[in-house]
Amino acid sequence: MDPTQQKALNALESFILLSSSASSPRAAADLVKQATSAPNTYVFAELLQTKNIAALKTGHPEYASSYALLEIFAWGTWADYSSTPNLPSLSDAQAHKLRQLSLLSLSTSPTALTYTNLLTALSLSSTRALENLVISTIYAGLLVAKLDTKSQRIDVSSISPLRDLRPAKVPELISTLDTWNGRCVSVLDDLENHIKEVRQKALERRKKEQRDEAAVEKLMGQALKDRGKAGEKRMAQDPVAGREAVMGEGIDGMDLDEKAGPGRPRGAKRGGGAFKNAAKRMMG
Repeated sequence: MDPTQQKALNALESFILLSSSASSPRAAADLVKQATSAPNTYVFAELLQTKNIAALKTGHPEYASSYALLEIFAWGTWADYSSTPNLPSLSDAQAHKLRQLSLLSLSTSPTALTYTNLLTALSLSSTRALENLVISTIYAGLLVAKLDTKSQRIDVSSISPLRDLRPAKVPELISTLDTWNGRCVSVLDDLENHIKEVRQKALERRKKEQRDEAAVEKLMGQALKDRGKAGEKRMAQDPVAGREAVMGEGIDGMDLDEKAGPGRPRGAKRGGGAFKNAAKRMMG
């Protein structure tokens, strides 16, 4: 969990515990004001779900506005507060916090982060007030951003996950997730089919290589066999020539000595004696 979110939940925990004893609508409304004014409380969905606070919405019409205000702090913006009639007035601490939370919501749309847009959306009267708000939000750890005073805009790098989701947005979110899931399944199916195709082609290629290797081995074996038969045939006709055919060396292919040596006439073939001795041994 994000550290800022955990800190906000810890800050809200005491108000959740107090809600069990706020049995009167007045006490529950006061608790809403305390929770939205307290430092470090930036998430409110859990408090909205407690029994005594939830009872403000339908059980006590005169205090329903306090519940509506808490909803705005949970997932609404300053614009929502400004456009909703009959809401409780805000203290300075509440107004500052709601503007901070609204800035988080606006930061999801980069085009809305110009000074002009923010001044209007947050009902601020000066650039200095806007910059002070942004700086305080950064120091609170709610977002990571830089002020671009030259371009009159805010460059946001990251936002803490503190805004709750509007209940009406849940079906839309589920639909979006279902669509995304369907696309993921489709991509996975395509990948699996592609993998099967690659494996099939690899198997066919391997089988072809094996067939080619077997054919080559067969041809080589047949060539050796034919060569052996040719050598046997020549040996039956001429033992010396047959021996040469089997060994792959012909007497005619042997080098001639360029110079005569002792006991060897000039032009005599090297190794001839060895073949003659071998032929004599074969003839037995």
